[in-house]
Amino acid sequence: MLSEIMPDTEAYLNKGMATGYIGFDPTADSLGVGNMVQVMTLLHFQRCGHKPVALVGGATGMVGDPSGKSAERNLLDEAALQHNLEGQRKQLEKFLDFDCGANSAVVVNNYDWMKEFSFLGFLRDVGKHITVSYMMAKDSVQTRLEKGISFTEFSYQLIQGYDFYYLWKHHGVGLQMGGSDQWGNITTGNELIRRMEGGNAYALCTNLIKKADGTKFGKTEGGNIWLDPARTSPYKFYQFWLNASDEDAQTYIKIFSMDSRESIEALIERHTAAPHERALQKALAEEVTRRVHSDEELKKAQAASNILFGKSTGEDLRQLDDATILDVFEGVPQFQISKEQLHAGVEAGILLTETTQVLASKSEMRRALKEGSLSLNKEKITGEDQLIRSDDLIGNKYLLVQRGKKNYFLIIAA
Repeated sequence: MLSEIMPDTEAYLNKGMATGYIGFDPTADSLGVGNMVQVMTLLHFQRCGHKPVALVGGATGMVGDPSGKSAERNLLDEAALQHNLEGQRKQLEKFLDFDCGANSAVVVNNYDWMKEFSFLGFLRDVGKHITVSYMMAKDSVQTRLEKGISFTEFSYQLIQGYDFYYLWKHHGVGLQMGGSDQWGNITTGNELIRRMEGGNAYALCTNLIKKADGTKFGKTEGGNIWLDPARTSPYKFYQFWLNASDEDAQTYIKIFSMDSRESIEALIERHTAAPHERALQKALAEEVTRRVHSDEELKKAQAASNILFGKSTGEDLRQLDDATILDVFEGVPQFQISKEQLHAGVEAGILLTETTQVLASKSEMRRALKEGSLSLNKEKITGEDQLIRSDDLIGNKYLLVQRGKKNYFLIIAA
C-alpha cells in the first residue's frame, strides 16, 4: 500500500501510540469503494495501536481540491454539505472502533475551526508563512496551469495545511496520511507546522489503485460503486468484487482483507493452482460485503448470485426483496400480466401458453413446454395446462420464467 513516507515517520510510529488523520471529500452523502483504501489505512493504523482521526472536509468541500482533477468542481452549500457529512460519518463509524480506550477513533469536521476565520485573518495568520513559489511548485497546481486554476482552488493546499496545523496543535495529531495525489497538500501542512511553531510532523501516502486494464478503480459502466445500499445494492456491491480480474483480485485482497499475510499468500497460491474456482474473488467479495453491509446482506447477495450463476430453488428466489430482484434481472426482458386474473377465484389463473410475450408465439411456447426447457420460479414446468396462480407470485408481484440455462424473462403482475 505504501507509496511515499517522510523521513523519520517510522521512528515516530515506533515510539508508542501515535495520532494520525486522513481527510475525506464530502461532495457525496456516501463514501465509494475508492475511499476504502484510506478507510483501510485508518483500520490498519488503529489495529497497530494508534489513534485514527477521520476528518470530513466541511470547509474544504466548499472550496474544492485540484489534486487529480482536470477541471474545477461544483461547490456545495452548507445544507448540502451537512447532509453529506452525516451520511459519511455513519459509514466511517461502521469501520473504525470508536470505543476502545485511548486509541478510539474520532471524526472531526474542519468547518468547526474554519468557520470563524475571516479572509483577512487567514491571510494574516496563515498565508504569510507560505510563499507563492512554494505553492506553485506542487504537482497538483502545475498540472492545472495550462487549463487554468482559480484562486479558490489554488488556495486549497493552504486550508488543508492549516487543518494539519490545527490538529497538530489542538489534538496532538503528528501524522497525516492520504493517497499519493495528496502528497503536495500534506507536505504543505508539515511546512506550516515547522514555520508557525517550529514543530515536527510526519506524512505517509498510499498508492492510488488502478485496474489492470488502466480504468479507474471503483468505477463501472453504471458509475461509482458506493458503500450506501440505497446507491449501490449489496448484490451489485458483491458482484463488483466477484467480477474482478485475477490480477486485480490479487492486488485488492492484500489491501482490503484483514486476514493475516500468511492466510492471504496461501489463498493466492490456491487460486493460482485453480483459477477457474475464483477463490480470490469469492473470499474478497465475502469479506468486504460482510464488513460494509452485514452478514445477512452478504447471504442475500450470494443467494441472488446463485439465481443466475448457480444451482438455486424457488425457495431461494422467494428470499429476495423487490430491489434485489430488479437488480439481479436488470436488462432481462420484462412483461406485465393482470393481477386481477390471478386473484379471480380458487381455480383462477392464467395458462402459461397465454403469456405469449415471453416467447415469439404460442406454438413456440408449446414446443418449449414439450421439450421440458421452461421453468417457472426455478421449478421445471411439466405440462401445457399448467396455470400461473396468485400464490406463484414472488413478493406478491413477480414471476420468473426461464428457458434453458441463460434465457430469463421477468413477469410483473400489476
